[in-house]
Amino acid sequence: MEQRMDLAGEIPAAYKAMMGLESFVQSTGMEKSLLELIKIRASQINGCAFCIDMHTKDARKAGVSEQRIYMLNAWREAPFYSDEERAVLALTESVTLVTQGHVPDDIYSEAERHFDTKRLGEIIMAIVTINAWNRIAITTRMMPQ
Repeated sequence: MEQRMDLAGEIPAAYKAMMGLESFVQSTGMEKSLLELIKIRASQINGCAFCIDMHTKDARKAGVSEQRIYMLNAWREAPFYSDEERAVLALTESVTLVTQGHVPDDIYSEAERHFDTKRLGEIIMAIVTINAWNRIAITTRMMPQ
C-alpha cells in the first residue's frame, strides 16, 4: 500500500490545528506512560498500524515495559496495570467504541473516582485526539517507517 495523500502538505492549516490539540495534550503534565497507554490502546482498537508503531516506541522511551505493552490488549486479565490505569483504559475503550453503548456511567464514575475534573477532561481530550490521529493515518494510509 502506498500513502494516499500528505495531509500536512495539502491542508497545512488543518494539520496545524491537529498539532495544536496534540500540543495541548502534551502540555497537561499527564504521566507520559499513561498517555502512551491511551494512544496504544485506542490505536489497537482502530487498527492503526502507523500509530501503534509510533506509540509503542514512545512508550518504551517513557519506561513502559515490554510486558505491559504486549499485554495491553488483554489488560483486564493482566495484573500489570494500576487501578488508575485500568480506569483510563476502560474509558479509552468506551470513547473509542462510542457507537457501542456510548460511555456507560459506571466506567465514567470509576474514572472520576481516580481523577479530578481537570485531569479527567485532559484524559478525555487525549483519547479524542488519538482517535482523530488514527482516522487521519488510516484514511491517508500513513505507513510505519
